[in-house]
Amino acid sequence: MSEDVEREAMEYDVVIVGAGPSGLAAAIRLKQLAAEAGTDVSVAVLEKGSEVGAHILSGAVIDPKGISELLPNWKELGAPLETPVTKDQFILLGPQGSLDLPMWAMPPFMNNHGNYIASLGNVCRWLAQQAEGLGVEVYPGMAASEPVFGPNGELRGVVAGVFGVTKDGPGPDYQPGVEVLGKYVFIGEGVRGSLAKVLKAKYGLCKDADPEKYGIGIKELWQVPDEVFKPGLAVHTTGWPLDNRTGGGSFMYHFGDNYIALGYVVHLNYKNPWLSPFDEFQRWKHHPEVAKHLAGGKRIAYGARAISEGGLQSIPKLYFPGGVLLGDSAGFVNVPRIKGSHNAMKSGMMAAEAAFAALQAGRSGDELAEYKQAFDSSWVKKELNIVRNAKPMLSKFGTAMGGAVGMFDMWTTHLLGGFSFFGTLRHDKGDPESTGLAKDYQPIVYPKPDGVLSFDKLSSVFLSNTNHDESQPAHLKLRDPSVPIDVNLPKFGEPARLYCPAGVYEVLYDEAGQNPKFQINFQNCVHCKTCDIKDPSQNIDWTTPQGGDGPNYPNM
Repeated sequence: MSEDVEREAMEYDVVIVGAGPSGLAAAIRLKQLAAEAGTDVSVAVLEKGSEVGAHILSGAVIDPKGISELLPNWKELGAPLETPVTKDQFILLGPQGSLDLPMWAMPPFMNNHGNYIASLGNVCRWLAQQAEGLGVEVYPGMAASEPVFGPNGELRGVVAGVFGVTKDGPGPDYQPGVEVLGKYVFIGEGVRGSLAKVLKAKYGLCKDADPEKYGIGIKELWQVPDEVFKPGLAVHTTGWPLDNRTGGGSFMYHFGDNYIALGYVVHLNYKNPWLSPFDEFQRWKHHPEVAKHLAGGKRIAYGARAISEGGLQSIPKLYFPGGVLLGDSAGFVNVPRIKGSHNAMKSGMMAAEAAFAALQAGRSGDELAEYKQAFDSSWVKKELNIVRNAKPMLSKFGTAMGGAVGMFDMWTTHLLGGFSFFGTLRHDKGDPESTGLAKDYQPIVYPKPDGVLSFDKLSSVFLSNTNHDESQPAHLKLRDPSVPIDVNLPKFGEPARLYCPAGVYEVLYDEAGQNPKFQINFQNCVHCKTCDIKDPSQNIDWTTPQGGDGPNYPNM
């Protein structure tokens, strides 16, 4: 349809897709450089959420290294990094008990002192204010739905702001959107973005990288009474309820107004197709080491998102004709540290510096190879290089042995300036290929939620403030509608109904328990992208719904 639609065009020097930490840092840095040079650069930031921060979800313990480089006076400017970490705990959970692991035995970069517990969504809201104060045009509620290519195949811009498309085509309130064009286009959509996925395929950006690896992070925000609130406490756990061959772990961060941010991460290379990350999270909260933090508290928010876990080996080519990949779109998360926002901000700054120099030289639409050169000499690459074997070791050796050997490798690699006795271990296959056959595993019977510590999916989605216009087509596209019932159900038990943390996918039967039907409740979608990643048949494509739809996360 897009080829037949006439659209108005808006021209900028740089167009940034995504108002996350990478995109906003890039916008701010471009304006800083322009001010220093006594010139001007026009910058637009497009955000699919109803407001900046609406779709941002992270733990988050934030390393201030990135924001300190970008805005050294961030404290005076009122950045919402409100609670410094005062105590670290790392706990190994068993079914009946627990064991505190000594923090002194871990590499120094695993220590969180000097870091801050905060809502990354609120940090992004604040960054957007700083960007707008410098003259950046920030457009929330404007989903970038498709790329626009130039005559030589370069990325020229994106189509944004399409509204009013119904299941039958353009409706009475149809708006065709606009082409937002730039001399350079930065893609900072976050994990598994729909545009990044198209561009990686078009330009072959992943051909020299290992398979991309992911986890799913499920988070709740609780408000607890004074007697259990310990501001600045950061707790991480590993072990129960996951088995040794299923990677994952948890966090509990005390911060702000008696808040505890708690979450659970399950690595998406898990094998058992009967596993439900959401239900593992709910079960985990009943462990005494967890439940004591929540005593007398109330759950006030919920959300989920995928996490980039491939690390250095899975980073694609960062630049292509007309654009670059930023932050989580490139995969700059440090998995052992459970941090990525500082790396994301630095990536935006490096891309901005490369683009500004190119614009000053009169260039446009070409490849910003200088961005990759800056990355290669940056502290981001150095940090990711030190931890490069942690994730492959967990995958190959399991949680216990992989964790122990990985800790040794991180220590020695840190001390030896990046040299590892193991070399560089590879990711041998992607997450969907790791899914085992249903017949080879026992179904998991999860406890029913008690409504005090554990809850069901639908009540959880309600707390995410998720909304989608029901008249629009489902943004979750099946490449072949027959695959869920004809292939995934008999082979894998149709795991979409289990790995989705929002109850989007169901298998329904008639009164006789026959004639299964696959149903997509796209209205529930919290935009975590897990289905796009984990579907064993790779039959689901997550695409953007119209702008402003999806979750509206407060303080997440």
